[in-house]
Amino acid sequence: MTRIVAISGSLRKGSYNTALLHAAKEMMPAGAELQILAIDAVPLFNEDVEKQGVPAVVDALKAQLAAADGLLVSTPEYNNSIPGVLKNAIDWMSRPGADIPRIFHGKPFALMGATPSGFGTLNAQTAWLPLIRYFRFRPCFANPLYVSAAHEKFDSDLKLTDATVSAALKKLLADFVVFTQNQV
Repeated sequence: MTRIVAISGSLRKGSYNTALLHAAKEMMPAGAELQILAIDAVPLFNEDVEKQGVPAVVDALKAQLAAADGLLVSTPEYNNSIPGVLKNAIDWMSRPGADIPRIFHGKPFALMGATPSGFGTLNAQTAWLPLIRYFRFRPCFANPLYVSAAHEKFDSDLKLTDATVSAALKKLLADFVVFTQNQV
């Protein structure tokens, strides 16, 4: 069984990115599962807190990511970049620095994002490139998914209703699962 963990970069209850992950969970190919990790309890990074020990919620996230076959991130775009809460969670998971190879190096990684704007999180996904390089993720860029006008693609219950986005999401997931199974 291929196990992918996923993180939404939005804490909002009505988040299109979280909704996109829930749609992905239901569309996973046979033999694969998606577990959505919550980052809402991750405190703001503070080295004074770190000196007292990495918070238990962060240790749990790190363990889940280390054990997973891949990481899927669904990111909104805030001010043309990565949301602070998402970057904060990644910063915490990189602590202590000696854990970076165990948690991140070689980890298959895929990005997608949804936004009400017209660019579909292109800038936020591009802003991930330095992090992908730094953490030595193994990125899967085969099928980028930039969901623009997200408010038109989900119903009032945040169910994905757009056939084109659904097909693109299924393709991204199928290719990502295969990608996670291929060793380099």
